[in-house]
Amino acid sequence: MEAKQQMLTQSNEFNTGMNDQEKNRLEKLNSLIRMGENPNFSSFKENTNIKNLNLLYSEKNREDLEKIASNLNYSIFGRVMIIRNQGKSLFIIIKRFTDNLQLYLNEKNFSIENWKILSYLDIGDQIGVTGNIMKTHTGELTLKVKKLKILTKSLKPLPEKFHGLQNIEERYRKRYLDLIMNDNVKEIFIKRSKIINEIRFLLNNKGYVEFETPILQEQVTGAAAKPFTTHHNVLKRDFNLRIATEIPLKKIIVGGFDKAYEIGRIFRNEGISIKHNPEFTSLELYEALGDINSMINITEEIIETVSLKVNGKTDITYQNEKISLKKPFKKIEMIDLIKEITSVDFRKIKTFPEAKKIAKEYAVELKPFHDKMGYVINEFFEQKCESLLKNPTFVTGYPVEVSPLARRREEDLNLTDRFELFILGREYANAFSELTDVRDQYDRFLEQEKEAKKGNDEATEMDHSFIDALSYGLPPTGGMGLGIDRLVMLLTDSSSIRDVILFPHQREKK
Repeated sequence: MEAKQQMLTQSNEFNTGMNDQEKNRLEKLNSLIRMGENPNFSSFKENTNIKNLNLLYSEKNREDLEKIASNLNYSIFGRVMIIRNQGKSLFIIIKRFTDNLQLYLNEKNFSIENWKILSYLDIGDQIGVTGNIMKTHTGELTLKVKKLKILTKSLKPLPEKFHGLQNIEERYRKRYLDLIMNDNVKEIFIKRSKIINEIRFLLNNKGYVEFETPILQEQVTGAAAKPFTTHHNVLKRDFNLRIATEIPLKKIIVGGFDKAYEIGRIFRNEGISIKHNPEFTSLELYEALGDINSMINITEEIIETVSLKVNGKTDITYQNEKISLKKPFKKIEMIDLIKEITSVDFRKIKTFPEAKKIAKEYAVELKPFHDKMGYVINEFFEQKCESLLKNPTFVTGYPVEVSPLARRREEDLNLTDRFELFILGREYANAFSELTDVRDQYDRFLEQEKEAKKGNDEATEMDHSFIDALSYGLPPTGGMGLGIDRLVMLLTDSSSIRDVILFPHQREKK
């Protein structure tokens, strides 16, 4: 009795700020505790579930169902979504994941105490029930309940069924409610899991080995991005949350593995938009003796295969735009694309002052550290061309200035063997023939340090550990990074990256 009283009086501060409906639900919970029916210590065993019952019996007619299932007892649990009180009987709809089932409860089938428990039942409660399967006169599959147990009391009401959770920001903040009320949201995350599993299956069958590399890293390398920083108390020094998995994976190739990949969380201390989240998931893979061409092939294969496996087709519609994910994808040199769209031919422009002048004429914005021809070319592409790329397009021939980890082209040392894949104006993948010349890599890190001093807060730091690894010899290698979240957006027709991340970061609620 003392323990029961303690359960009734604990956490009085919890009650502060409750509205009348929530207080009423709390009092119902206390009433159940007084009756010795404390849901907080409940347990229940199923012998099937709602989905199985629907699969087994939804197509059976009423008479056949009575013959084969009238004496079979089924125990299931679910969340109460609808209660229709008809005096001495109740109809309840319960939900388990995306499956619903109607329950029929009649007073004559219950003891007085068990029937009384129903008066403490609310929409949102989790219940366990046992009974026989049947169909009503209207043909609805129904469990005729003999026993009911409240497993968890919902102290807050669910959003109103027909209007649901309408506020988008609130949906992201309270994703658990979003999942309860919106089955299409569940389907997105089921599909996300399938996409990742299919990528793993494909790569594993090709001999790639999956690794887990450190999230805490000393250097900001592997990408152009701002880091999150944290402090290690024991080691007494600062670390960065990784902005890429590139460097440790390339060290693994140096160590003798031929094919390595990681699907993991990446952290970049940058803006939030429908295309960007500071914490996101990427695939990075590396292949000894690979190059830009093998990376084009594996990228096409991943996207086409996953689309077929998950959606059953390669011709899809994204936000009312029809595109094809069937390989091969279009390929075009960055300089040729700029000429095609703007008529500016950077093959004929020889000096930076000339390029800077043309950039001003075309209203291409340059930052103070954009002091070489390569930066102007890249800004022309990003500001004038990128958004116009609809169907999957590999843009190749990136300037060396914006590609500090990519191998130069032997026939033109100002460009690199690098591509980025664009679909509907968004970047999906980035790949290159990896830079194996340790001296060139060292010099490029030095150039990045100079850029940082000129104001480039996304510049790569000098990474002496990576230089040391390269000094032992990285074989010719191809590497590719693919944005998982954006791929999920594409294959689920989701307009915002926050729709495909379970718990996206939100600005502080005002």
